[in-house]
Amino acid sequence: MKEHLLASKVTGIPPSGIRKFFDIVTEMKDVISLGVGEPDFDTPWHIREEGIYSLEKGKTIYTSNSGLMELRQEITLYLERRYKIGYDPKTQVLVTVGASEGIDLALRALINPGDEILIPEPSYVSYKPCTVLAGGVPVVIATKAENEFRLTAEELEANITPKTKALILPYPNNPTGAIMRKEDLEKIVEVLKNKDIIVISDEIYAELTYGGEHISIASFPEMYEQTVVLNGFSKAYAMTGWRMGYAAGPQALIAAMTKIHQYAIMCAPSTSQYAGIQALRHGDEDVQMMRSSYDGRRRLLVQGFRDMGLDCFEPLGAFYVFPCIQKTGLSSNEFCERLLQEQKVAAVPGTAFGDCGEGFIRCSYAYSVENLKEALHRIEQFVKKYI
Repeated sequence: MKEHLLASKVTGIPPSGIRKFFDIVTEMKDVISLGVGEPDFDTPWHIREEGIYSLEKGKTIYTSNSGLMELRQEITLYLERRYKIGYDPKTQVLVTVGASEGIDLALRALINPGDEILIPEPSYVSYKPCTVLAGGVPVVIATKAENEFRLTAEELEANITPKTKALILPYPNNPTGAIMRKEDLEKIVEVLKNKDIIVISDEIYAELTYGGEHISIASFPEMYEQTVVLNGFSKAYAMTGWRMGYAAGPQALIAAMTKIHQYAIMCAPSTSQYAGIQALRHGDEDVQMMRSSYDGRRRLLVQGFRDMGLDCFEPLGAFYVFPCIQKTGLSSNEFCERLLQEQKVAAVPGTAFGDCGEGFIRCSYAYSVENLKEALHRIEQFVKKYI
């Protein structure tokens, strides 16, 4: 096929910077990979069992486009219980194929050609491509290590123009592990209230918050009608392969997102939906156990990087650390390539998450303590050559 027949907005998007290193890792032996953002726990048995039971009972037909009503009810109960946000399960909740579909749907439902979408970076690799594919213009807000990679009100206000349609608020953050505290959000709310700007709040790591509870910007009364909350089951319940997410927000926006979902997807997998009901009803102890385990590994990695002489701010969310490697004199790509070749440890260059990620690397701690300790030992041997 001739390449010129392909859509230019697709060919113009670079491939994911994460995939490059994953592809190399698959061809090498004895590599310790800290690159994958995926829980190392199995999906809790009672959740798997519910999925199996739904298959045994033949519950394999299409559900409502919006998702099983029983699941949507459980989602609203969960959001009210955990984050003090109330939604109508009939009109304000949509079950999606992972939170990733929710990102795509929200952007396509909002963007007219040329609309600007504000994207704090470093952040998840899909935001900019999905914005471009929807016909929008990504406007990057570079967050800074000295602010612990939080979005400040001043940075936000400086980037708002008459063309601004939405802000993606990606906290707890992938790749930095940064969070937004209540006082941080209050300042953001002051900037956004009474403006025709929608917040797409990606809260997939909400349950993986350490040293305090996650707060959603949608819980502020002024922002309720301006915010769509995206969340899912992949990170909190170790259900990545089940592809289950959801969106909750203003009725008109959820209706528009559902319309796109109708034509593109039809509905989320029924087996996963039944498992999701079980997760929300009886999964709190599982989440607490996994969060506690991640917390110990988080502290291990942060201290390990500091002990070898690298600056590393304390991440309070997700399951990543984002150490600064500038002291080595290497770029992020050089550091990761040489580390992989010389010590067989895979990390992700910070630039995979935006240009302002230069000088940093992302390491996931969703791995066994044994592997993390060995990885730290190998990284230390590598770093000694440069600092």
